[in-house]
Amino acid sequence: MIQYTFAMLAFWTERASAIQQFWFLFYIFLSGTIAPLEVFPDSVRQVVEWTPFPYMMHFPAILLMGLPVEFGKSVLIILGWAIAFLIVNRWLWRKGLKQYSGMGA
Repeated sequence: MIQYTFAMLAFWTERASAIQQFWFLFYIFLSGTIAPLEVFPDSVRQVVEWTPFPYMMHFPAILLMGLPVEFGKSVLIILGWAIAFLIVNRWLWRKGLKQYSGMGA
């Protein structure tokens, strides 16, 4: 959903791939790819837990390893971000069709 939403930005800019690469920078550091989130300071980790990044890699890895995790909270955060990106996606799609149709489609 996130990637699809970023693709909708291509209606207005040719730099949609640059936006995705900028997002990937945050993903690399905040998803647990570079270092496990357990090594982050508690203040940083509390903020990161409310972003979608740890639920792309860190959360599934923790589940597979069998470590304790707040499953209910995590699923609600995942659903919240999915719904948020779905709403933005649909809004961008409608606006994009108007933008594109104005160019002779």
